[in-house]
Order: sequence, then C-alpha cells, then structure tokens
Amino acid sequence: MPPLTAPEIAIVVPMYNEAENVAPLVAELVRIFSPVQAPWEIVLVDDCSTDATWPQILAAHGADPRVRGLRHTRNRGQSAAVWTGLHESTAPLLCTLDGDLQNDPAELPGMLALLQEVDFVCGHRVSRQDSRIRKFSSWIARRARKAVLGYDFADTGCALRAFKRSALTGVFPFNGLHRFLPILVAGNGSRCREVPVKHRPRVAGISKYGVWNRLWRGIYDLVGVGWYQRRRLNPVALERT
Repeated sequence: MPPLTAPEIAIVVPMYNEAENVAPLVAELVRIFSPVQAPWEIVLVDDCSTDATWPQILAAHGADPRVRGLRHTRNRGQSAAVWTGLHESTAPLLCTLDGDLQNDPAELPGMLALLQEVDFVCGHRVSRQDSRIRKFSSWIARRARKAVLGYDFADTGCALRAFKRSALTGVFPFNGLHRFLPILVAGNGSRCREVPVKHRPRVAGISKYGVWNRLWRGIYDLVGVGWYQRRRLNPVALERT
C-alpha cells in the first residue's frame, strides 16, 4: 500500500442504502486511480443508511486506508452528504459521483485533466439509462432552469463532476445544492465546461428518487435559487490607492 500523504484529489461519493454497491464501486475507483501520480482519497459519505452500507464502508477502509468513511447520525439528504464529503477533505481537486454505479468512474481522469483549462467540469449523460418519464422530467427541468436562471446546462442532475476547490467560493449549503452546483459555480465567475459521459443501468439497490419527489422539490429549489441569483453580490474589479 502506498504511504499516506495529504491527498491532492478527493473523490466524494454520497451513499444511502447502497450496501451492495460499496465494494464494487471502491474496487473500480482504486483500479482507475492507481496509475494517477498525485495522491488521492475516496470519501464515502453514508447518509444514515438503514442497511449494511456503513459496515461495508468500514470494511473498505480496513482494506485500503485511502478509503475514508463518514456517516451522518441522521438522514439529511444527498446534498448534505455531498457537502459533508467536500468539506471534510482538504484536497484542492475534487470529484463527485453517485454511489449506485450508474456513473462511470473511468470518465474522471479525463475530466480532471480538463481542469488545466477550466475550473469546473460537469458531465452530461448521453444514452441515459433511465425511464422515459424521468428523461422527460429532466427535459422539462432544463428548460425551466434556463428560463428562470439564464443558464443552459444540459444536465445539472449528473453527479459526475471534477472541479477545483476554489470554484466553491461563495457557494453555500442547502437542500438541493447537488442539482444546482454547476449554476452556482458559474454564477461566481468560475470557468465551466460540460462534457458527454456514459450512463449505465442500475444493477443493484433501489433508486431513491421518483418523478414526483423530484418535480416538486425541483420547483421549490428553482424559485429559491432564482431569488438568490438575482440578489447575490458578484465580484467587481477594484481600484486601490
């Protein structure tokens, strides 16, 4: 096992009742990042699962200390789990992906390489392996976001991202953050790029989102983010004596 050093890259994975996916996801991430020269860590955040997700995370940490486990003592939602992982790590380069194995971790090294040119890289799922209803709801949500917020990201719901920690300047935590992160980051002046990524069918576990809980929460969050975008104080150039 390589000696533990301060990580330069952290891969943050929120998890809730994904016991069957912990070991295969960790194995895939370790295989993909083993050739990477910069020190890295995997940060698995268990959002107070009711299954064996936490014991599986503890086992993964026992087998490889580059795997860190964090566990909420109360269920707080995906946004809170993402935020916990981001702020419990000190790495200057950050990656996120879902814990259900539908995101392909093999995309991440290429996305990290693009950070030489931009500050934030987000995935756009092509050939999306979801139901027609979920894909249609995402199509509606994209148009609503563009109309209300003025940004046209194709797929803000894609969790596969790589970005510099500095891109989080001015971004605050709220329930729904994970759906709007590219828009909030673009709003603080960070350079963003959206890239096509693979999307895989779920092979284990159960999706935690349905059409209705996504729809109403998405509308509620959209109104709030729209208000914030209109009221936020953006950086301005200064002249100093």
